[in-house]
Amino acid sequence: MNINHLFSTAVLSIGLLVQPAYAQELKVKITPEIGSVDVKHNGKTITIKRNQNNDHKVVDDFAKTSRNCPPFCIQPMSLAPGVETIGEVEMVEYLEKVSSGDKSVLVIDSRTPDWVKRGTIPGSINIPWVKLNPERGAAPFDIIDILTEQFDVKEQDGLFHYSNAKTLVMFCNGMWCGQSPANIRTLLDYGYPAHKLKWYRGGMQNWSNLGFTTVK
Repeated sequence: MNINHLFSTAVLSIGLLVQPAYAQELKVKITPEIGSVDVKHNGKTITIKRNQNNDHKVVDDFAKTSRNCPPFCIQPMSLAPGVETIGEVEMVEYLEKVSSGDKSVLVIDSRTPDWVKRGTIPGSINIPWVKLNPERGAAPFDIIDILTEQFDVKEQDGLFHYSNAKTLVMFCNGMWCGQSPANIRTLLDYGYPAHKLKWYRGGMQNWSNLGFTTVK
């Protein structure tokens, strides 16, 4: 075997090795720099990316354009002073923080379990809005348990201390959904710091419209 043949064989081999990397490159990215991110959901690693099929359509659950208002009224862009409204890129960043072991952040699906079963954002946990809403039967002691055991709020002598409270990133079904806004307003009433509350207004509607990964 001569040197030219060896060189040609080597080039061909390298080409075969490199080709799959190009073949697998995502065409539909999250941002120009971010194709996908890995997060933890119920102990499993889930890759969040957008659907790569350019002909993919949004699922029927989020295809409706018109729902009766009330109760399904369009939410404002800003819920309350100090509460930040975020988009998909910021949501992905918070999910990465949680999955990397940052215990100071929780991403919360505020919807009822029947909706969560249809699909949710990987890396989130479900705390239905009714569990934080006294008007919907939530008992004060149960609300306090959520605050202290899941949100790291400290209670002493009947007072809440929020210095070590977690940053909560909440979402529901979208800009017409009142479940995560109800949670946020309830928490504000309890004295939760506004700057530790983040709202993904687009919710599952926009998440699905953009072809993002969901889990059931």
